[in-house]
Amino acid sequence: MTKVIDFQTDPSKYRHWRVEYDGPVANLFMDVDEDGGLFDGYKLKLNSYDLSVDIELADVVQRMRFEHPEVKTVVMQSAKDKVFCAGANIRMLGGAAHSHKVNFCKFTNETRNTFEAAEADSGQKYIAAVKGSCAGGGYELALACNHIMLTDDSTSAVALPEVPLLAVLPGTGGLTRVTDKRKVRRDRADIFCSIEEGVRGKRAKDWRLVDEVIPNSKFNETVQERAREFAAASAKADVETGIALTPLNRAIGEDGSVTYSTVEVAVDRNGRKATITIHGPDTDAPADMAAFTAQGDQAYMLRMARELDDAILHLRLNEMELGLLVFRTQGDPVKLAAHEAMLMANADHWLANEVLKYWKRILKRIDVTSRSMVALVEHGSCFTGILAEILFSVDRSYMMEDEFEGDNRPLATVTLTDANFGPFPMSNDLTRLQTRFLGEPESVTEAEAAKGKALEAEDADELGLVTMILDDIDWEDEIRVFMEERASFSPDAMTGMEANLRFAGPETMETRIFGRLTAWQNWIFNRPNAVGPDGALQRYGTGIRGDYNMERV
Repeated sequence: MTKVIDFQTDPSKYRHWRVEYDGPVANLFMDVDEDGGLFDGYKLKLNSYDLSVDIELADVVQRMRFEHPEVKTVVMQSAKDKVFCAGANIRMLGGAAHSHKVNFCKFTNETRNTFEAAEADSGQKYIAAVKGSCAGGGYELALACNHIMLTDDSTSAVALPEVPLLAVLPGTGGLTRVTDKRKVRRDRADIFCSIEEGVRGKRAKDWRLVDEVIPNSKFNETVQERAREFAAASAKADVETGIALTPLNRAIGEDGSVTYSTVEVAVDRNGRKATITIHGPDTDAPADMAAFTAQGDQAYMLRMARELDDAILHLRLNEMELGLLVFRTQGDPVKLAAHEAMLMANADHWLANEVLKYWKRILKRIDVTSRSMVALVEHGSCFTGILAEILFSVDRSYMMEDEFEGDNRPLATVTLTDANFGPFPMSNDLTRLQTRFLGEPESVTEAEAAKGKALEAEDADELGLVTMILDDIDWEDEIRVFMEERASFSPDAMTGMEANLRFAGPETMETRIFGRLTAWQNWIFNRPNAVGPDGALQRYGTGIRGDYNMERV
């Protein structure tokens, strides 16, 4: 049986990271257990990493926000001598299936984006304290931090050696962050990304590859001073205690189904699809943030978020042949709107802010998931506010019109709220409705005028909020034909088409990172020059360069 990759972990299970909390400063140490890889066949030497290391890092970053809101500065550093991080493990990449390599890169991208945005979203600033070699994915860890400090000695350098060494690209946004975030001059960036040995000392700072270069004798002391300075200058409110993130209530069936308390995933292997059903709240919204905080991670909006996030990641990495994700909801839209409204009205409360920012990340994760996606707005559904955002994330949406014979559930409705008009932008920095109506901005204005109304099929269709409305006669056949057709298409063509169509409008650093991953890295990871028997990934460490087909494509 194929090993199920589990994205749930907690500090008691960590093998690769440890954190020392000191008031507003957290010292995060990368200390990779070389025998702690996800699969057999490689050792994670020199703080190199695979998915298991990043699953822990994602958990660290998440807990930093919810369990340790007192933290204002995080210092990311190595616990090993003479190496910060050697990047993604090459043996792992050389032996991994193509789909795993690309999904691994996507998850590491999302994790980097999460701590990169932590300063703006949560008031937690990340410092990379680089001693020793910081190469490839190691430098990409540093690049995603808000501030990079490099020790000035003979062995410490930053490098992106993927092109000369491995015939692939930096997989977690390195090229884009060098030019777009660090604003390194293009010709210098060309040199930097073409050499194996990297850049050290004063040149690294002059080229904007790091923010500070510190004498080795003063490095540790200066890093802690800087962390304290940043914490003192932070506008983040003081919060004494956070909430605990306890294990999810989850059961995985023999048929591949996954059941949580608010989310169910049904698997249809013959139809190559997974149906994700989100259940609305069965209790009234908490009266205020004190009541919400008292519920901890069992508060509905946070519990549902954690379960949906886990379900998406599970399907991505463990169900590669389920090419269609079908989103359904069932529940009381009025109750759901009340739960959401309580958070939105208290967005300046640290916990409400964290839950809302978490939803922003989850919706972005849905956006960039390389599966065909459809939403079914059925009778009894609760596509309201935040959950209505899913309608604008997916490739198509179908809505039931009028009564269906034998179906006594409330008529299908869609309800827009303030959540649909700003708080949850896509990677292109537009809302999903702005992206949907890129050529007709007046449609966004019309939709906003309908906020708070339970829109039945005809009204939702008139406002352009769903793809198609179908009555009792046509529903089953139309949905079946769509799903069968989608399952028959080439998954490669679908991945390319969907990634192109989902992100209309302006480019940002984030859209460029994911676009390059989806297109360029996906392609390069299939090329013999990289992954063939004589390719650079396979020959790495043998002393023999890859044997390249020199034809430019």
